[in-house]
Amino acid sequence: MASALSPPRVPKHKGALPSHYYESFLEKKGPGDQDYKKFWAGLQGCTLYFYNSNRDSQHVEKLGLGAFVRLTDEAPWGSSRDPDIYFSLVLWNQEIKFKVESLESREMWKGFILTVVELRVPSNLTLLPGHLYMMADALAKEKARRAFEVPSCFMKVSRLEAQLLLARYPDCGNLLLRPSGDGGDDVSVTTRQTFNGKSVVRHYKVKREGPKYVIDVEEPFSCASLDAVINYFVSHTNNALVPFLLDENYEKVLVPSPSQPVPKPRKLAKVQAKALKPPVAPKPEPKGLSGDLAKKLAVGSVQTLFPTTGLADLTAELEEKLQRRRALEHSAGHAGDQ
Repeated sequence: MASALSPPRVPKHKGALPSHYYESFLEKKGPGDQDYKKFWAGLQGCTLYFYNSNRDSQHVEKLGLGAFVRLTDEAPWGSSRDPDIYFSLVLWNQEIKFKVESLESREMWKGFILTVVELRVPSNLTLLPGHLYMMADALAKEKARRAFEVPSCFMKVSRLEAQLLLARYPDCGNLLLRPSGDGGDDVSVTTRQTFNGKSVVRHYKVKREGPKYVIDVEEPFSCASLDAVINYFVSHTNNALVPFLLDENYEKVLVPSPSQPVPKPRKLAKVQAKALKPPVAPKPEPKGLSGDLAKKLAVGSVQTLFPTTGLADLTAELEEKLQRRRALEHSAGHAGDQ
């Protein structure tokens, strides 16, 4: 009697390596680091991922580029050897220093970072035609990815709640995307800027027309995605507008645990005081809108304009309403996961 054949051995499948727009070794030094630490790094979307080695599929650190301000080539003080292998990434709230293996590697990293944050291939770097082709390919992939992605600054809040959030947490950003009061697929953009020492809140309608989003300004501007809508406001104000991203400490205040009662306004103020206790470096006053854009945004597109005194009149009742809405949404989310 013939013995049954044992099944063939199946080799163990290692974790698939992530797909990056660009990857190479990169030495990183953050604000609290004493020296540079070497990683295998990869850029995917608007995030830098850091791995212990190029064989790892699980990152150990990551760095979002949503608060991007600029890139600089400044070498560390006293560093006379190979100044071309250093560059810095300046974000809205911190600065990260990098060290690479060569000038070519530095230009490649800068090029890919600028491609994803500005949605265009840079033309002022020392790059070969092959490098530019790689960045154009990354740009196409990034645009396709963003077409189906909701920006991190989108929040399901009302118009008044958006005003309250921007006023209460100015260090989290000053541009918020929210559902339109008209319903449907339309959205609205709420911004808060300081002009001549006074805070001003503005609201802009963004209409969904087929696959496009049209910003309702004096000369309507068409965008391919919601992310492009945000990029329009950021780029046309020279980065004076920064997408709103709620810090984890603030989220804990706004979204209490389901087992805990929603805090009353007085108790909430104490919790917020604790969350805000760490010192925050003062930020420069945001720049105003540039001439042409100021004229465009000032005519017809501004739904309402609130000075600081108007925001001060927002009552504790509105604050409590915001807390309760957050608690309900949080409870509903947990119920849906069960």
